[in-house]
Amino acid sequence: MRFAFPFRASAGRSLCAVAALALLAPIAVVPSRAQTDQHAALSSDGKTEAAKPDATQPAATADATNPPQPGVAAKAFDRVKQAAKSASDIFNRVPCHQPKGVPNSTGSLPHVAAKLAAGKPVVIIAFGSSSTQGYGSSAPEFTYPNRLAGQLRRQYPSADITVLNRGKGGEDAPEMMKRLQTEVIDVHPDMVIWQVGTNAVLRNLDPTETAKQVEDGVARLQASGADVVLVDPQYSPRVTERPESARGMVKLLGRIAALRHVGIFPRFEVMRDWHEKQAIPITDFVIADGLHMNDWGYACFAQLLGDDIIRSVGAIKIGVNVPADVRTYRPM
Repeated sequence: MRFAFPFRASAGRSLCAVAALALLAPIAVVPSRAQTDQHAALSSDGKTEAAKPDATQPAATADATNPPQPGVAAKAFDRVKQAAKSASDIFNRVPCHQPKGVPNSTGSLPHVAAKLAAGKPVVIIAFGSSSTQGYGSSAPEFTYPNRLAGQLRRQYPSADITVLNRGKGGEDAPEMMKRLQTEVIDVHPDMVIWQVGTNAVLRNLDPTETAKQVEDGVARLQASGADVVLVDPQYSPRVTERPESARGMVKLLGRIAALRHVGIFPRFEVMRDWHEKQAIPITDFVIADGLHMNDWGYACFAQLLGDDIIRSVGAIKIGVNVPADVRTYRPM
């Protein structure tokens, strides 16, 4: 499987320039203020997911009134070409296959589907800690929210799709709940992908309290009108060295998703399938810290999550399990 970057060449525009624009357009993600914060909320043993602010900053763009010097422009274009090559061939090195026996549990996404069907702008927020922020990725375009944005825009080329990255390293439910209103709900997203639970495992947080906070957060997101998909912890050495806590968190988030009738992306099982059933070495998708994903890990995670979202939206658009008040979209 490889990423495709469709484009249409026009008169007077070189093929390479169009390819560069096509690459850059689908991957722009608006960062939050949290992404520029240098602080990672580390526990006393330093084992929480760490922040890497510059991994999620957008690539610099030239001011139209201040064009870059020829040498600078050439170097920038070389970086674009290299990014295009990396984006297109990353799955040639290790293919990204849909795990067998791991069901699509993203659930229905009525608000996103209704807006896409009506040609309305769609806003998606990726909310979470450092694996949302992008720690471990080699460039901004390789974070999972950027990868997901590109995939969805290629699937729905006429849609106005915005993906906002609201990941902040070192956090879990207690810290995320403090910024849920201002950084998520007040933006009025159509969909929130909430990655949570890894730092709760690493910091030995009380699972009962975590469950209360996550359930309250999901309820508030639903009340705001957003579709919700939870993402459980990653399968990586630092997490699996605490097997009881890891399994407990996976079950806890699954119960909340079922109780609140929201989707869940089973990241733990998907990544375990990579290693145990597809025989992919851990080092092929996890960086040297034993916790965070690398470029391939984020790319495959985003690809599979995007596939689930596209299938869920497709089911809603053809009338499968569509609530009565969603069949006809009425703009607010």
